[in-house]
Amino acid sequence: MKFKKTIVIFLIAVLVAAVLPLNALAQSGTYTVRSGDTMWKIAVRYQIGVTELIKANPQLGNPNMIRVGQRITIPSIDNVKTLEQQVIELVNKERAKNGLQQLKSNWELCRVARYKSQDMIDKRYFAHQSPTYGSPFTMMQSFGIRFSNGGENIAYGQRSPQEVMNSWMNSPGHGANILSATYNQMGCGVAKTSGGTYYWTQMFIKAY
Repeated sequence: MKFKKTIVIFLIAVLVAAVLPLNALAQSGTYTVRSGDTMWKIAVRYQIGVTELIKANPQLGNPNMIRVGQRITIPSIDNVKTLEQQVIELVNKERAKNGLQQLKSNWELCRVARYKSQDMIDKRYFAHQSPTYGSPFTMMQSFGIRFSNGGENIAYGQRSPQEVMNSWMNSPGHGANILSATYNQMGCGVAKTSGGTYYWTQMFIKAY
């Protein structure tokens, strides 16, 4: 696949000596399998990854052979999704001020960005290059995201969507990604350490 790599940049809000991983998923809610359902269809319905869905349902002998009437536990990450959606709305407000096209929220890209934020916590690093997934572009591709152009902003330490957006918009490079006319979709992923520090990742793409 040929695509253009946009220069990506990052922002440190505060220095943190050490962080520990925190699983953001709170397992609550159930879904009863209907005729024609697959784990992928259920995952899309709830905008949650199949991997997360399988992990939340260890009782399933074979996730590829679910039966009508089975009850599937749906991991609830509504609190995380709310923060992420607020960031996306703030991005589109900034773009509207500048007469730019609104970016479509891509839930699968949000999932990738969420994995990146959690990976930075788990592996105790702060960089675009992940020891687990490689570059942001390689990571997006490995998760099945198709794009011709991409970019990434990361930050940590900000306590709210507005605070992290203020930080990004006050940084010329970050603001350039947010206000780029190249992109048409974005995702935002949030993860939190056991000490309460938020890690934020924005991923931008020009989708096919």
